[in-house]
Amino acid sequence: MLESARSIVDEHADLERQLADPAVHGDQAALRRLNKRYAALAPTVAAYHAWRAATEDVGAAEELAADDPSFAEELPALRDARDRAEDRLRRLLIPRDPDDDRDVILEVKAGEGGEESALFAGDLLRMYLRFAERRGWRTEIIDATESDLGGYKDVSVAVKAKGTLEPGDAPWALLKYEGGVHRVQRVPVTESQGRIHTSAAGVLVMPEVEDVAEVEIHDNDLKIDVYRSSGPGGQSVNTTDSAVRITHLPTGTVVSCQNEKSQLQNKESAMRVLRARLLQVARDEAAAAASDARRSQVRTVDRSERIRTYNFPENRIADHRTGYKAYNLDHVLDGDLDPVVASAVELDEASRLAAVAGSEA
Repeated sequence: MLESARSIVDEHADLERQLADPAVHGDQAALRRLNKRYAALAPTVAAYHAWRAATEDVGAAEELAADDPSFAEELPALRDARDRAEDRLRRLLIPRDPDDDRDVILEVKAGEGGEESALFAGDLLRMYLRFAERRGWRTEIIDATESDLGGYKDVSVAVKAKGTLEPGDAPWALLKYEGGVHRVQRVPVTESQGRIHTSAAGVLVMPEVEDVAEVEIHDNDLKIDVYRSSGPGGQSVNTTDSAVRITHLPTGTVVSCQNEKSQLQNKESAMRVLRARLLQVARDEAAAAASDARRSQVRTVDRSERIRTYNFPENRIADHRTGYKAYNLDHVLDGDLDPVVASAVELDEASRLAAVAGSEA
């Protein structure tokens, strides 16, 4: 596995040569693509050189120790540094999701439980917004349908990273594990006798389409309806047919947007969500066709699975896929989601490492 790093080092050097070519700078799309790939490979290249240097240090110390026993005292620390460098390189060489450096569109939908489910959907939305804020990401509410008590029947939000990130730190790499059914146990505000109810909300996470050409959508495949926006709004909202509903006829996918004041803005927002949904459908179909190859992944194609329980009376959060459990639900809902997400990432990485080790055996 470590030997495969050599090809990455070679690719990185080739990209550096291409980026030094003035002709490349005339094509901005190609330049962005090359820069993105170059930046993505940089941590692995640095880890490879660190491992090589640490390995050479151990080799040199072993040779010197044969003639001078005092050098043997340095060997344990040098071997430990080499092992740590090797472990980091191995983790960076794990086959990764090709979408890991993408931004995402995240949808939260109320499920069973009526108004209580809608209120919980609002709690989940705030949790993700605060998590994004902690990580320095930008967020944008694309569309939202509020409930009577201030929750959300459904809401779509775009989550975008700023600048170039380390592998595994982009929105999709961390938020992709959130897709599924989230269950809540608590006393609803509408409950007069203090009984604990169980309700649920669904979360759908999709990688945002960066290049429109990635998903081919023909105008003839679209049915576009316009209608009057509902809910709170200012000038021109609720008074003009600015809301847009787009139906993708081949797949039956329906997307609507009414948050913006103009029909054109709502159409553009709806198309963003539609492209992301169609890309995810294509990814899921490919994943289902190759399910054996995906057995190491934590996140499954079945989005109906119950992935997590939020128990308010016990202040407990439990992830049913990874076995993670903690009694700091209030902090998690305030955006401290890192330990929960880390449990999914660690399980996924361990499974991928095991799969690689099995294929090498």
